[in-house]
This record gives sequence, C-alpha cells and structure tokens, in this order.
Amino acid sequence: MRIELEKRPDVSKLYAFVSPLLALVLTLVFGAIMFAMLGKDPVAALEAFFIEPLLEVWSLHELAIKAAPLILIAVGLAVCYRSNNWNIGAEGQFTIGAITGSYLPIIFYDWHSPLVLPLMLILGALGGALFAAIPALLKAHFNTNEILTSLMLVYIAQLFLDWLIRGAWRDPKGFNFPVSRDFAPEAVLPAIWEESGRAHWAFIFAIMAAVGAWFMLHYTLKGFEIVVLGQSERAGRFAGFSSKKMIWFSFLFSGALAGLAGIAEVSGSIGHLQPAISPGYGFTAIIVAFLGRLNPLGIIASGLVLALTYLGGEAAQLSLGLSDKVTRVFQGLLLFFVLSCDTLIYYKIRLVWSRVRGRAA
Repeated sequence: MRIELEKRPDVSKLYAFVSPLLALVLTLVFGAIMFAMLGKDPVAALEAFFIEPLLEVWSLHELAIKAAPLILIAVGLAVCYRSNNWNIGAEGQFTIGAITGSYLPIIFYDWHSPLVLPLMLILGALGGALFAAIPALLKAHFNTNEILTSLMLVYIAQLFLDWLIRGAWRDPKGFNFPVSRDFAPEAVLPAIWEESGRAHWAFIFAIMAAVGAWFMLHYTLKGFEIVVLGQSERAGRFAGFSSKKMIWFSFLFSGALAGLAGIAEVSGSIGHLQPAISPGYGFTAIIVAFLGRLNPLGIIASGLVLALTYLGGEAAQLSLGLSDKVTRVFQGLLLFFVLSCDTLIYYKIRLVWSRVRGRAA
C-alpha cells in the first residue's frame, strides 16, 4: 500500500479562505494540550500567551515593533514565492541590510546631518538586495537550487556580523563588550507616538510596503507577469515574459525589503549593532507569508499574529516560568497546520494497493 496525492480539479474558495483560520484554531488546541502536558493550566497559559500582551498600550507598541520586520520581510517573500522563486535566506538579507545601513553611524559617527537616516535606510535596502542577488545570479545563469544557496548564505551573513562586531566595528569605549558604537540621535528611527510607547516608523514602512505590493500585484503589468510566470513558466514565455528577469526582480525586491527591515530594526529598536539582532524574523516571515495566503494585505494580519507569539512567549516566561522555546513550538505548529490544510485543499489523498507478482522461473 502507498499513499498518493491527487490534485483536485476544482479548489473551493471558501476552504481556501477558511484554511488559515482553521490552522490557527488547531494550533491553539494543540498548544493547550502541550501546556497540559507541561503541568500548566491550558486556559491560563493561553491567556498569558495571547491575551495579556494586548491589555496595555505599551505592549501594543511592542507588538507593532515586532510585527514591522515580519510584515516587511513577508511582503517581499510573498512576491518571490508567487513568482515561483523560493528565497529562504531573508534572515541573511536582514542581517546584511543591518550591516550596510549601519556603516554611516559607525564609521562616520561625527557626521550629524538630517541626511544620515535616509541614507542609512537606502544603504540597508541596497545591501539586502545585493546579498539576495547572489542566489538570483546562481539560479538564473547556473540553474542552481535557490533554496540551498539562499539558506546557506544566512550563516555567512551571521558570521560576518559577529566578526565585525568583535573586531573592526567594536566600540572602543564599550569595555570590551561585542557591540558597536551607539547610534547618534540623527541615526535613530523616530517613534510614531513617543508619549505612549516606543513603536517607530518601521511599522509605517511595513504597511506602506504591503499596500504598495498589493497594488502592484493587482493593477500593474509587473504584477500580472509575476502571477503568470508563477503559475506557468511556459505560458509566461508565450506572453513574452522572461523568467530570468523575474528571478532577478523577485530576489532583488524581497532582499531590499528584508534589508530595510534589518536597518530599521537596528536603528529603531536596538540603537547599535550587536551579534544577535534578530530572534529569527527572516524564518518566521515565511510562516507569515503563507498564513497571509501570499496576499500583502493578509500578511499585515498574519504578521500581527506571529508578532503576538513573540510577545506571548516573553509573557509566558515571566508569569508561568516556561522556556522561550515555547514560542518556536507555536510557530512550528502554525506552519505545519497551514501547510497541512493547504495540502488537503489542493489535493486528495488516495490509498493505492498494489500486489507484487512473481515471475515463473
């Protein structure tokens, strides 16, 4: 007996819409079971994880801070995935964007000008795009698997950041701690509403990117090209579209948004470079993209949901004494159920029975 997946001739639009909600409900159910196995009250644990972080104004600001990089990165990944190009290295592009964007406030720390922050954001986006160009080049001209190359580049970016911070970019007045100089006030991304919390303009950038990408996908020729090549490369060639150009566009677009998210995170939330600048935003954004159905507007909602898992994980550590790995478990469960529900929507499961026939000697 073997199991086969048979593609359904028609896909229910209702099921496709309900699928992320069902995945979220299943995640909560299995999360409650996990809390019970850990000896915690499931209701109290879920309340600490998903309700308590929403009860204070300052925590809503923290939610926006954590959602901003997730939305920015996921919007770029959604465009990439819809064009059938699989960028798994957004975490590395996030890191390189943070590095290139931090060049000005670290090396030219005496330069105080209103131009510093805009140039930092441009350099961050450019750095992320150039780093994403590596797997694009390898796929477009050497037919290399972009999943492997983009993923392996993540570790190169992280080790490069660690080498810089422990070496040439270490703060000479930092008592030998592996951190860079603190950014000057001109290099810090301002808060949206400083009186009530520290949420900064990265969240506004994320909303603008999502709306812009949605408009591009639905109302421009480039968006039509993305959809056609993503569904059928052969049909795209008949329409005169270039798959190689689409590889370059999708990777550069997603890399630029990841790099912008990197420098925005460092400038707005941290204020300097350090060896660890991300809790895994680049990988979590993959879940955000699929939970949002690869729709930029849906990604805004899913980004807020995944950001809540980070806040909830921190709250659960304090109030329940749980490990920080619980956040990863929730995110992994969510991705598993999203992909499982989608598989059942697009495919039917068939059990195939086969008999082995022996041949006469």
